[in-house]
Amino acid sequence: MRLSVLDQVPISQDSSPEEALDNTVKLAKMTENLGYTRYWVAEHHNTNGLASSSPEILMTRLAGATSSIRIGSGGVLLPQYAPLKVAENFRMLEAMYPNRIDLGLGRSPGGSNETRLALTDHIKKSMSSFPRQLEELYGFLHDDLPKNHPFHTVKASPRTKTNPPIWVLGLSERGATNAANIGAGFTYGHFINPTKGKETIATYKEKFKPNKNFDEPHVAVCIFVICSQTKEKAEELALSQDLWLLRVEKGIGTRVPSVEEAKKKVYTESEQMIIDKNRKRCIIGTPETVKKQLEDIQVSYGCNEFMIITNIYSFEEKVNSYRLLAKTLLN
Repeated sequence: MRLSVLDQVPISQDSSPEEALDNTVKLAKMTENLGYTRYWVAEHHNTNGLASSSPEILMTRLAGATSSIRIGSGGVLLPQYAPLKVAENFRMLEAMYPNRIDLGLGRSPGGSNETRLALTDHIKKSMSSFPRQLEELYGFLHDDLPKNHPFHTVKASPRTKTNPPIWVLGLSERGATNAANIGAGFTYGHFINPTKGKETIATYKEKFKPNKNFDEPHVAVCIFVICSQTKEKAEELALSQDLWLLRVEKGIGTRVPSVEEAKKKVYTESEQMIIDKNRKRCIIGTPETVKKQLEDIQVSYGCNEFMIITNIYSFEEKVNSYRLLAKTLLN
């Protein structure tokens, strides 16, 4: 089993974006030393609780601060951008850090309709264009656009010797098919939808077409994990993530609250039902408990890599969670 990181760069209550980004650099260095395979950073806009709005820039900082762990995006929101510009951004990263860059792509609109229009400069772009954009991006990366394509003579710069592999982040068989059609890696978002993983990954493997990305299917599963020495401590730490997820879904505010604040909160019956449902997106417990549940998912999904998200208030406890996972699963 391989372990990797997906970092949304959450900002804890009473903290700052600058501190959250500094912690991301620290966590990337630490997880590299522990043997994690990749460190990906997300893309979110128009939020006061997540600091990663430009994964390409943050990736440059992380790649420069590390030496071997793969650095990637999880993921660039392709529907908002031009495939050529994305190809050039990632060829630039590949030129600076050869064979260490992953190009992870998402189909998400990136926020509200107003946010999306601001990103596209008032142009109403169709989400249904994602498969076409994927093919164009692949063509720009590999100088492989068809001769009858209107941009056939346009070449993405710089002309690197190697290109970063493409990964598609998805929640459904549609996303799996998009990834399979261009031979991309596929990352299933169990942390968003824990109910469709088995059939979605099976679809990806069944439809996979080898090419210059990968010659065989590559699957990673992204999941919330909180690990501590005791079950009681892990459950206590999870209280901050419970309240954070509840607030994100309600649109109330997205900075990660403290455990103390979460303990004081009186939940309504409907709020508790949402929390109970969200717990299915997570694994919470001791190293042995987490290991057993990850191994069960590994068998069910047929995957060999997990991307771990740990969005809790305390950075020290977050570091400890990643350290315990590595000690239990990578040694």
